[in-house]
Amino acid sequence: MAHVLERVESLQMLLLFFGVCITLSGAHFQHSHSPSSEEHYVDGAHNAEYDREAFFGGEEELEEFAKLSPEEQLLRLKSIIKKIDSNSDGFLTEDELSSWIQQSFKHYTAEEAKQQFVEYDKDGNGLVTWEEYNIQMYDHVIDFDENTVLKDEEEESFRQIHLKDKKRFNRANRDGDPGLNLTEFTDFEHPEDVDYMSDFVIEEALEEHDKNGDGSVDLDEFLGDYNRDPDTQEDPEWILVEKDRFVNDYDKDHDGTLNPQELLSWVTPNNQGIAQEEAFHLIEEIDKDGDKKLSEAEILENYELFLSSEATDYGRQLRDEHFFHEEL
Repeated sequence: MAHVLERVESLQMLLLFFGVCITLSGAHFQHSHSPSSEEHYVDGAHNAEYDREAFFGGEEELEEFAKLSPEEQLLRLKSIIKKIDSNSDGFLTEDELSSWIQQSFKHYTAEEAKQQFVEYDKDGNGLVTWEEYNIQMYDHVIDFDENTVLKDEEEESFRQIHLKDKKRFNRANRDGDPGLNLTEFTDFEHPEDVDYMSDFVIEEALEEHDKNGDGSVDLDEFLGDYNRDPDTQEDPEWILVEKDRFVNDYDKDHDGTLNPQELLSWVTPNNQGIAQEEAFHLIEEIDKDGDKKLSEAEILENYELFLSSEATDYGRQLRDEHFFHEEL
């Protein structure tokens, strides 16, 4: 235990050091709970820098975490390990880790939506109206004519975005009240997470990418405005990667186009896939005896790695009673 506490104390010093660096540089990292697998995995390899950046967080999170004693950090981590272990056999499997990480994504999506809801609900009546949404976003109510195209390119682009937001807002308003309740507001902010909004997500993606109007997205439409440099014989590496993703990840029926369901898998964050990749990564790195599962001892011996992973949401769960409190 003393050895583990020494490792925790070393980690605290590292956190404080990075806190100073972040303060001096004025940097602020905004953690997102719809993580990008492209950032987390670069060319198929796990990106440790992604973990480090997400773990360190902003200046306030660093200061808050640094205030915890090493003993308190360990107690909270042990409590989280116990909760991840759904069958209480003393080990964490890949499925248990993946399931926990996905629960973490959903929890923070809901928590962040709650915080936003309070800011948007100006009159505090439990509903966010379209007018309140505009006031929070733009400081005044904006109303564009759906049929009037603006001459200025930037203004027209904004008009299109604003009209799409309004359409999504109205789609989320399932009960017909003059505003969105908390559940509807969460669905508005994260339409990819609920089935009844999936049609809207697909429609929006087709409007943006389906240039020939055939109801699907082919490879050229997938790649967007890319044109090969006439002076080069080969495509750049990033195009080769995108082509491979199109063929092997998204075009499941291998017909050369993305149908609406395949399109949905492209444009929405694959939290399940990210969770599975992170669970696999943790077991691969921490499992020292090769039994394909993690004991508490293995996790504590690799405290820094476990804490800089999605399994603890980069340490954030050690500050959130929803995760470490025994009664929850």
